[in-house]
Amino acid sequence: MNGNLYIVSTPIGNYQDITIRAINILKDCDEIICEELKPARRFLSEINIQKDLRQINEHNEKEETPEIINLLKSGKNLALISDCGTPLFSDPGLYLVQNAINAGIKIIPIPGANSLLPALVSSGFNLKNFYYYGWLSAKKDERKAELKKLKNIKELIVIMETPYRLQRILDDLISEFGNDLQICLAYKLTMPEENIFRGTISDIKKVINKLELKGEFVLIADNRKIN
Repeated sequence: MNGNLYIVSTPIGNYQDITIRAINILKDCDEIICEELKPARRFLSEINIQKDLRQINEHNEKEETPEIINLLKSGKNLALISDCGTPLFSDPGLYLVQNAINAGIKIIPIPGANSLLPALVSSGFNLKNFYYYGWLSAKKDERKAELKKLKNIKELIVIMETPYRLQRILDDLISEFGNDLQICLAYKLTMPEENIFRGTISDIKKVINKLELKGEFVLIADNRKIN
């Protein structure tokens, strides 16, 4: 009888956001598949769990997947976690999950912390519809081309980015959408430095420059009223 593959959401910054169900799954599973060993060990130590870890990343996922599938077919229950948040959102694991589905393995998602929904519900925007774009290209020309296409989407647009490109993203958005674009910048969600900035992009950029902020963020742009 096949084992189960659990996709387990872990906290994005505040360890208290782990769910009781996630803790029980991580305690009971036979092995934990993680993105990076050091963050996984630190997280598991915080919740007092000791478990064998198996690492998959963009370099070894295709190589490691057949052995993991064999373990699942032998009846082992495995849990997949990323460094933080919900796995598979720009994290390794998609190839594994696709192969597990093809092999008839039951996939069980364990919901929990993520940055998308907290950013949306704290934005103050009408959430009836929104367009999730995700990560923009790191290359300037490609990123500008992506933003030109996004300008034609008259929806609430959600963009994810790394801490190091915040200023450049804001500059590129101003260049394409203008200074009056209404945005919400959800900064370091669940962490002690958490802050939600709301207003025009030009005003928020001034605040970001003044405070010299650099950290994880989700940017929500209201493109429904921009000509």
